[in-house]
Amino acid sequence: MLLFVVLFFVVLTKKTSAQDFHLSQYDAPPMFLNPAFTGMFDGKFRLHGHYRTQWSAVATKPFTTAGLSFDMPVKKFGIGLQVFNYRAGVGNYNALSALLSVAYDIVFDKAQNHHLALGAQGGIVHKSINMNELTFGNQYTTANGGSFDTGINSGELYSNTSFVIHDINAGALYYYAKQNVRLNPFIGFSAFHLTQPSESFYGNTSNKLPIRYYIHGGSKVNVNEKIQLLPKFIYMSQTNAQELTATLLLHYFLKDSDTYLIFGPTYRNKDAAIIEAGLRKGSYTARISYDVNTSSLKTASGYRGGFEISLTYIAKRSKPNPYANCPRL
Repeated sequence: MLLFVVLFFVVLTKKTSAQDFHLSQYDAPPMFLNPAFTGMFDGKFRLHGHYRTQWSAVATKPFTTAGLSFDMPVKKFGIGLQVFNYRAGVGNYNALSALLSVAYDIVFDKAQNHHLALGAQGGIVHKSINMNELTFGNQYTTANGGSFDTGINSGELYSNTSFVIHDINAGALYYYAKQNVRLNPFIGFSAFHLTQPSESFYGNTSNKLPIRYYIHGGSKVNVNEKIQLLPKFIYMSQTNAQELTATLLLHYFLKDSDTYLIFGPTYRNKDAAIIEAGLRKGSYTARISYDVNTSSLKTASGYRGGFEISLTYIAKRSKPNPYANCPRL
């Protein structure tokens, strides 16, 4: 136990740089993190809603992320659908993705404690931008003290303002599902944009969307009947951008109301210190978090970063013998 906690916090010393669209509650929408999570829960089906807004302190139009997902187990398989929309900046740059997910659960022992889930996703991404809302260098004029004149031709020779690309992702997840034990570890790996599709508003077919890699893991630590600890981490890499996030959540069980309280810090290296709170009652789990900006932009932002909220509903099974449950949940 001590060794695990030490190793968990050692990862905080790594030096990394931040990446664009990301979530502080990175595992709340499970298929966003790893397709292998599809259907890996105890219940009939799962619905998830997610919303994030950031940089309202420094941007005229904040960056927003919104998503909905649905998944369900079907015997040893899991199937699901995930839709996410990202919008950023004055030019209303928008990326809307719709992905179908499938996963398969492999059990290694008769007691059904050791599981390996394999998953894949496929779908489309629609990207668009409003060029009329943008200003460019050759539109700057010194008249009246200097300003941008949108009546001047921008000189930008773009071929389109929207396009659609395909997207294929895959992942693997190991988890230890035995209940009423001290530790339930899990670790996963996922890769996104495996076919590296071409994307460009200028018709440049050599501009490829690079593969994004995730490594994530952690363990549910059952301290006693009322307290669970959940140390976890995620490392992301895409070309020259890397990001490391580490979290330690406390789950406190209120027996009289059959409710779990959720609270804890997250640290995204050289980017943000995050505080998260929430509760799980019955079939519902609600989480809320706020990013305190710690990057070089903190002077301009006044340490204000992003607000995030999520809600998950898992329909309970009527059968007396539940399926193996991923310890992350």
